[in-house]
Amino acid sequence: MLTEAGMAQSMSRVAKCIDNGPMEGFWGILKRERYYGIRFTDRASLVAMIEDFIQYYNTERLQRNLGVLTPMEKHKMYFAA
Repeated sequence: MLTEAGMAQSMSRVAKCIDNGPMEGFWGILKRERYYGIRFTDRASLVAMIEDFIQYYNTERLQRNLGVLTPMEKHKMYFAA
């Protein structure tokens, strides 16, 4: 089913269950900020919301653990150093 959908299965490294933590946190934030309490009437509107949230999360949402920067700002600073 994954191949037919053009997707690749992602697995954590063996004995490294902590690898999944950051993504679990991201999905929790997405659900809390954009999903709960909203009724989506079709798949396309749900996918569009997720894509918009990913763009917002990476380029506009400030994060304390990154020094009150967006992920893209932190990324640019890392490669500029």
